[in-house]
Amino acid sequence: EVQLVESGGDSVQAGGSLRLDCTASRPIFNGNPMGWFRQAPGKEREAVSCMNWNGRMTYTADSVKGRFTISRNNPQNTVYLQMNSLKPEDTAMYYCAAVALGSGWCVAAGDYWGKGTLVNISS
Repeated sequence: EVQLVESGGDSVQAGGSLRLDCTASRPIFNGNPMGWFRQAPGKEREAVSCMNWNGRMTYTADSVKGRFTISRNNPQNTVYLQMNSLKPEDTAMYYCAAVALGSGWCVAAGDYWGKGTLVNISS
């Protein structure tokens, strides 16, 4: 069974940057759309940014548009989330997962789901 491991979360001040990494135990990224989600305490998990295998189709939540960028390296079985101009409201557990992706939407799909990495942004 494929496993996903997220890393790169940290505690930083508002305005700072972080890059999150997600690595798969098997080479699944070649054929699967992948995405980043986040969940703050007491809130539902929400899609942040998603992309298909070649990057020609992407989704980015309005709350992070212009600040976060998703990318992937298929030979390395890794997907990234570059986060700039971080705000306190970005504080959450961040997860990667396989997704279903379309124009203007992205939802988790299948059993490909990581355990999360914590991002804590102070004002």
